[in-house]
Amino acid sequence: MAEKRMFAQTIIDSDAFLEMPLSTQALYFHLCMRADDEGFVNNPKKIQRMVGGSDDDFKLLIAKSFIISFDAGIVVIKHWRIHNYIRKDRIHETKYLEEKAMLTIKENGAYSLVSDKCQSDVSQVTDKCQARLDKSRVDKNRVDKNNNICVSGEKSPSYDEDFETLWKSYPKERRKEKLDAKAKFLAYVTTGATYKRKKYKFTVDEIYEGFNWYINNTKEEPGDEPYKYWKLFNTLMYHIPEYIERAREENDK
Repeated sequence: MAEKRMFAQTIIDSDAFLEMPLSTQALYFHLCMRADDEGFVNNPKKIQRMVGGSDDDFKLLIAKSFIISFDAGIVVIKHWRIHNYIRKDRIHETKYLEEKAMLTIKENGAYSLVSDKCQSDVSQVTDKCQARLDKSRVDKNRVDKNNNICVSGEKSPSYDEDFETLWKSYPKERRKEKLDAKAKFLAYVTTGATYKRKKYKFTVDEIYEGFNWYINNTKEEPGDEPYKYWKLFNTLMYHIPEYIERAREENDK
């Protein structure tokens, strides 16, 4: 199990999270710290007792959809893939494959239970109901053997949704730069784009990784106007190769 875990500010700064009691927030952080590389925890009750949490704290995390609970007593951190990006060659697959098969991945990267009408048998979840539970959210017929996005000649509609997820998550939103930012995002995930005389091409997950690194590492001084020194979103998209590299360096430590 890794010694370090990351937390996305977009999740822990939300009203839904901050309105919970401090004891509930503390239990969430401890569960995240002890989760495996895919966000599963097999002893949540033990952790709850160890940190002095109550049953109400545990139930509130479920009710607020910060964790997903399974009948076997295992839980998964709903926003795990938003908090943490682990490279494919370093990740240790979860042991809880039956519970993993009950999940799908939403467009924003959050886990969600497959609906009952789709899941008559967890070992036979249909492709229509379940997204791929691996590093890339793009379909297999658009990924080559090196896990790079292949350009099919037309832009996939899913890229629009991926961009909107980033756009809506960024606190310093400015409408006038949206088209420029989107063009840069689409270039990075399709044909590739030039940054500091070098061409880069990324998966959507890699861009999420760089985005989360910037959010988590951009600080404000007391008394500053909120987000005063944050980059405009189109500038952030331009510099995303730099933040992806910094996130990878942290993961390698």
